[in-house]
Amino acid sequence: MRPLRAAARAAGLRRDHLRAARVLAQRRTGAAWGRRQTAASGRVLCYHAVGTPAWGCNDVSPARFRRQLELALRSGYRFVPAATLAAGSGGPRDLALTFDDGLRSVAEQAAPVLARLGIPWTVFVVTDWAAGRGHGFGDLFLDWEGLRRLVAAGAAVGSHSVSHPDFGGLPEDRALHELAASRREIEARTGAAADAFAVPGGGARGWSPRLTELAGHAGYRVVYASPGQAGTVPRTGITRFDDDPAFLAALEGAFDR
Repeated sequence: MRPLRAAARAAGLRRDHLRAARVLAQRRTGAAWGRRQTAASGRVLCYHAVGTPAWGCNDVSPARFRRQLELALRSGYRFVPAATLAAGSGGPRDLALTFDDGLRSVAEQAAPVLARLGIPWTVFVVTDWAAGRGHGFGDLFLDWEGLRRLVAAGAAVGSHSVSHPDFGGLPEDRALHELAASRREIEARTGAAADAFAVPGGGARGWSPRLTELAGHAGYRVVYASPGQAGTVPRTGITRFDDDPAFLAALEGAFDR
């Protein structure tokens, strides 16, 4: 079994390295040549970790995160709640910040900077991970007490499912469970309304209008996904490779496609 585990780990590392190389190439190409597309109603940004290297491409260092916020403000952007943009009430220079997965580094590294700058934000929680179930990442995730503290400090909270599945491969009853059970647990554990859902992985391959309909049945008013998913609010992902030119390109829609 040990050789099999070692081979699996090696294969996983190779996949991670290939993905990192692909994302880096995409960001550099997009920053240089990507077609800019102004979002008339503002742009929702999707972060994951802020100082969790295990999250690979989806981890932004605390220093770079702070620099990105300051750069956006200096460039004339304004930060508003994600719900404002989801309702179509934003303008082309409005941005909203969201964080997927419920990582502890967001509370420890991002939240103090956001509070100091007066920037609203939303965290999307995988309920199994918040409860310490279904993952092998130690204490990387916020528990329910940590999430309650964030909500008390003003953060909005939404669902990122029960177990972070690929929804494209789920039967409807399982999909509805992932949607409804996560919303119920978040509301019961935090006391906050969880009426927004962020599709795991962005949903680029598996999300469908029928799943958006099921999300409505589960009580969600809005679903956030990758650009191009019908019936959802698009988000722009920010990666560890986004230096100043790439970050500004992202704000201008260079990576929307």
